[in-house]
Amino acid sequence: MPKDTAFLGERVTLAHGGGGKAMRDLIESVFTSVFEPMGMEDQARLTCAALQAPGARLAFTTDSFVVDPVEFPGGDIGRIAVCGTVNDLAVGGAQPLWLSAAFIIEEGTEIALLRRIVASMAAEAEKAGVRIVTGDTKVVGRGSADKVFVTTSGVGVIPPGRELAAERIRPGDVAIVNGVLGDHGAAILAARGEMMLSADIVSDCRGLGHLMEAVLQVADVRAARDATRGGLASALNELAAAAGVGIEIGETGLPLRPEVKGMCEILGLDPLYLANEGTLVLFVPEAQAGAALAAMRATEAGQGAAVIGSAVEGGPGRVTMRTLFGGARIVDMLVGEQLPRIC
Repeated sequence: MPKDTAFLGERVTLAHGGGGKAMRDLIESVFTSVFEPMGMEDQARLTCAALQAPGARLAFTTDSFVVDPVEFPGGDIGRIAVCGTVNDLAVGGAQPLWLSAAFIIEEGTEIALLRRIVASMAAEAEKAGVRIVTGDTKVVGRGSADKVFVTTSGVGVIPPGRELAAERIRPGDVAIVNGVLGDHGAAILAARGEMMLSADIVSDCRGLGHLMEAVLQVADVRAARDATRGGLASALNELAAAAGVGIEIGETGLPLRPEVKGMCEILGLDPLYLANEGTLVLFVPEAQAGAALAAMRATEAGQGAAVIGSAVEGGPGRVTMRTLFGGARIVDMLVGEQLPRIC
């Protein structure tokens, strides 16, 4: 249970960032009582048997999260922070192990909101099989931030012999996504209420570590990307450019909810560029596509897995889509942002 302390109060004050008892009360009551780090030194001290295997490598990633609103259907800034960092490790073939979490908190933020965010992070970390082992808090004055920003870094281990890289994609390899596209971007847009839209859309925010491990056991995954900012289109363009191949996808095979399609039509948005927080695209040899699909569909995060296209020899670095009407159009890299502060 959270620790009751005399200097905590109901809202964050500048004193909670001052290095004294008020800050200690905030950290102990809200953060360390939930995360339960291994010791209270200024650094985490980590050991892992997996690193002892010859050829094993560390994977390290970091990201910052400024989503608005901080709580939304299907998640919150804490859940996104854990999922986003876990997924960045997983799509590189790493087994996620440890996370750090740093918080920039605006003066006046409700302590109850921080407790909800931290509880969400702890629950998602447990589900993903990772530990939050170190962190930091800073408090800034009113108007200098928007409630709370979170920066997470993650460390994982890539087992010996595992090599995922866009350069490994070959013509004929099949592109597979694990589920529907655009739910997160659409959910954030609806939650803001700026467009006067009402839609029952929930963010796809989820960790993909278990799904990636399942696929890697049965297929030679060439490369994978999580389709976050810039959506599926940007992820495919990054892969095509790095691999020096063309990528063709079919509009009829794209898994999209009718609600997301409808919202995009009303607002003039392209669902291929909508952000996702629990969706990835990966490439496997065509002969292994069936095994990869079966492995993905056996996991909670992959029940909607579908083949959406393939790598081709022509047009290196270019992504094209076969449309519903039988034509083709170039799917370019997103310029700017369709929707800011989505993660």
